[in-house]
Amino acid sequence: MKGYDQVKKYMRFVKPYTLYFILGPLLMLTEAAGEMLLPKMMGEMVDNGIGTDGAAGLGVSYIAVHALMMLGLIAVMITGGIGGHYFSIKAAVNSSSDLRKAVFDNIQTFSFKDIDKFSTGSLVTRLTNDITQMMNTTRMLLISAVRAPGVLIGGVIMACTINARLATVLIVMIPLLGIAIFLLLRTAMPRFTVMQSKLDKLNSRTQENITNVRVIKSFVRDKLEIKRFNEASSELRDSTYNAMKIVVCTMPVMTLAMNIATLVTLWRGGNTVVIGGMGVGSLSALIQYITQILGSLMMVSMMLIISSRAAASYKRIMEVLDTEADLNDDNARNKDKRVTEGRVEFRNVSFKYYANREDNVLDDISFTAEPGSILGIVGVTGSGKSSLVQLIPRLYDVCSGEVLVDGVDVRDYSLRHLRDGVGMVLQKNVLFSGSIEENLRWGDETADMDEIRAAARAAQADGFVTSFTDGYDMELGQGGVNVSGGQKQRLCIARALLNHPKILILDDSTSAVDTATEARIRESFRAELKESTKIIIAQRISSVIDADKIIVLSDGRVVGEGTHSELMQSCEEYREIYYSQADKEKEVS
Repeated sequence: MKGYDQVKKYMRFVKPYTLYFILGPLLMLTEAAGEMLLPKMMGEMVDNGIGTDGAAGLGVSYIAVHALMMLGLIAVMITGGIGGHYFSIKAAVNSSSDLRKAVFDNIQTFSFKDIDKFSTGSLVTRLTNDITQMMNTTRMLLISAVRAPGVLIGGVIMACTINARLATVLIVMIPLLGIAIFLLLRTAMPRFTVMQSKLDKLNSRTQENITNVRVIKSFVRDKLEIKRFNEASSELRDSTYNAMKIVVCTMPVMTLAMNIATLVTLWRGGNTVVIGGMGVGSLSALIQYITQILGSLMMVSMMLIISSRAAASYKRIMEVLDTEADLNDDNARNKDKRVTEGRVEFRNVSFKYYANREDNVLDDISFTAEPGSILGIVGVTGSGKSSLVQLIPRLYDVCSGEVLVDGVDVRDYSLRHLRDGVGMVLQKNVLFSGSIEENLRWGDETADMDEIRAAARAAQADGFVTSFTDGYDMELGQGGVNVSGGQKQRLCIARALLNHPKILILDDSTSAVDTATEARIRESFRAELKESTKIIIAQRISSVIDADKIIVLSDGRVVGEGTHSELMQSCEEYREIYYSQADKEKEVS
């Protein structure tokens, strides 16, 4: 039943190109029909035109007519072959392109939890290698799935019409080859699955190395990473060899069967020719049919083996396509609701990343951030700060309790409207290939240059951007590698500001910025975002010292809440963080 459902899902990618899927095999069938007729015509031309056993043939005119008929048939076969390949390729390429788009679109709906189920390298492999494998297999099946069985069945029939007794060799050979193919397929399928998983691992290793090449070089880890890459490459090589040697075995088995059948036919057929039971032309035609039959059987076996690899790829593609987004709007009761005030409230919130994990990452969190206020969140590394703010725009969902924005549970908003109202600068700053302007327009693609520059000024980015030769047209490398860490952080802040969010979340987003610049950024927040709620996660107490309220987290729990002066009086953890940072500043000075 599950297999039927998966085939049904795949058929929606076939349906728009039904005509191509029909025309391709049909035209290939005309080529197969021609292959069935040519040996027969050739045999008749030899036996009747030239003659056998000393008897005179029908002469040149008979041969000429048959030759013209054969040329006409070959022309039809060429037309059918070209047309069959053309429509088969169009069907395979277009349906695979739609499949790739559907998989990519589904990945875009994934929550962080969904993405955690697949490695990045695995998703890339499924979008590229697996779908390409599906495309190539579809093309091959359209070309050969009708043609090869057609030649196989037609060849047996034509061979029997020439000499049924000699054709019995096929009745013995075909079942034996069928059993051999079945055994090969049963062995090959799981090996192809292992091979694709090893390809996932290699792609993940490659992506990680190329993305983090600067870190690798700075720590002089080149040799270690080369060793790890070679290990992954060797594993892929071994698994590929393990799978492909099954395919390699197919050709010798088929060739051996073909040669044995040909030898038996020549031996028995030669004796028949000698005693006058059949002509030389007929024997030649019979041998050609046997060659075609065994060749088509070889093609069928190759189709089945390649299809087994494609089946492994198809299964992996369906795993992604069948994954329903963990977070969606299905149960949202206020889909038209928009964030208008920016009030944030946590009510007894608990959260953990995995259901089978015993301890919560966050445990019984409750607090409120009023509209337009600044909320600071501090705590030691691993205390749950980032996990907490990721619950506001529903990057993850709470396990218990409620997160409310403007008095409405975030699960009752549509994801689009909720996230439109929440600007977030993640702990890991990400920029994309393209110009600075194009990156900033992620915040608002309709913004004019004045608005873009205003957001950049508020984030203290306009100064260094205009110092570049190309200014806002400067092309950024992948991930923004040609700007510094502090510049990258300020561009990410500007991008978020351009969205004019009612709630702005900064997850340790000024850690690479000097304190003077950070102070100017905070000041611009007060001036430019008076009505927006600002939630700032910081390692430095100085980053949140002027906040209207500060939350102190420890081991996923709120251990302190209040202003800086109140926490200095009431919260030991806060004092420890403050004095440890103050001592470090004294040492530096």
